[in-house]
Amino acid sequence: MTNFWDFKVWGLVNLVAVLLLSLLVANVLKRRIKFLKNSLIPTSVLGGLILLIINAVYEAITGTILFNTPFFAEEVEGQISGMNALEIITYHMLALGFIASSLKSGKGKFTKQRTVEVFNTGVTTVATYLLQAVVGLGITIVAAMLVKDFFAAAGILLPFGFGQGPGQALNYGTIYESWSETNYFVGGRSFGLTIAAMGFLSASIGGVIHLQIIKKKRKFTGASDVASRLSENAIQDEGEIPMNGSMDKMTVQIAFIVLAYFITHLLMYGIGLLLPGMRAVIYGFNFLFGVLAATLVKAIMNLLNKTKVVKRQYTNNFLLDRISNCCFDIMVVASIAAIRLDALKDYWAVLLILGVVGLVLTYIYNLWIARTLFKDYSEEQFLMMYGMLTGTASTGVILLREIDGDFKTPAADNLVYQNFPAMVFGFPMMLLATLAPDQPMLTLGILVAFFLVMNIILFRSKIFKRKKK
Repeated sequence: MTNFWDFKVWGLVNLVAVLLLSLLVANVLKRRIKFLKNSLIPTSVLGGLILLIINAVYEAITGTILFNTPFFAEEVEGQISGMNALEIITYHMLALGFIASSLKSGKGKFTKQRTVEVFNTGVTTVATYLLQAVVGLGITIVAAMLVKDFFAAAGILLPFGFGQGPGQALNYGTIYESWSETNYFVGGRSFGLTIAAMGFLSASIGGVIHLQIIKKKRKFTGASDVASRLSENAIQDEGEIPMNGSMDKMTVQIAFIVLAYFITHLLMYGIGLLLPGMRAVIYGFNFLFGVLAATLVKAIMNLLNKTKVVKRQYTNNFLLDRISNCCFDIMVVASIAAIRLDALKDYWAVLLILGVVGLVLTYIYNLWIARTLFKDYSEEQFLMMYGMLTGTASTGVILLREIDGDFKTPAADNLVYQNFPAMVFGFPMMLLATLAPDQPMLTLGILVAFFLVMNIILFRSKIFKRKKK
């Protein structure tokens, strides 16, 4: 019999309520405190840091983790604790956010030049992942030589934390924590999530520095606090179902997202049965399978529209954007709140080195690419890429809006459409990450070679430039 006054019934609700409350508090602080407003730190990151500090203070005073108290969920054998719930929320929000983005309908056709720019943006994304992986893995291989029992492959979490955000950092940290009986990474999840948090701070630090530099060179107005008016066409396209029909339009979007995620689970479960030894890795790619499932759902709906079996368009880009952003906001705040500071007591020096080196190299490399290959809008392209490759796509948009509030340059479109080439070229690196724990030196050599190949592809027009007659 279920007692509705039991905390077991209310624990998850309390946890989600606190996550959302932290976002509201962080939003107020950002608007009221000038330093925070100028810092460009995302509200979700600030909310996560608030919860991280509160949890650390509570644990120091009581010796108990705040989120593992009965009010949220006790840490009892056979029961999901509050900290576990935070990690589960992070895991699912990553995939749901990607699915919502992937269900959006594309519009218009690109010119040859725009296609090249989108392709180059995707290659830049993967090349930066590889640079972060090479440097990060190199640092922790050296650390493993100096520190007994240090996990040599830990540095490969740098591109997952910086480049892909907390969801993937958590996935791979979890995989490494249970890699084998003799070779596993104690505190791997918190290590990955901490790198992701440092990535958000790097986006803020590097972004503010760069904005100050270009502010001295040219005048620009920052992003306005006043919300721009959205036209009806921006909210709803012709031929779509109405906002308030027999089923609310938001409900329809959520239904498609959950359907795609259900298919995602079936795909992962089926492949896991075929490859039981790879089950942890397969489920770590939930976001990638989610994108494939969403693409399948979208293709079926497009086919039904073309054959007139379905006469109305059911997905709505505006609402899907809102759902995607909501998922990513919750993912970020939950991921930072889930960090266990006590699990990192032996890693702070390595983490600091990884964070500083990751910031500097990502900044320099992307600035060089933007000024070499995107000369017409180099500053906008750089800020968008740097923000995305140290945080998430939304972080890149935050930085971009400071100098291109109306998205007049193609930089914002590059961010959206670069996902496909980035996934195609980036997938091998994700597989290489599963080789790193057992063969760190071999993995490092392959990553270096892969990085060189990506740069040859990226700068092909410069390297293989035809001589003028």
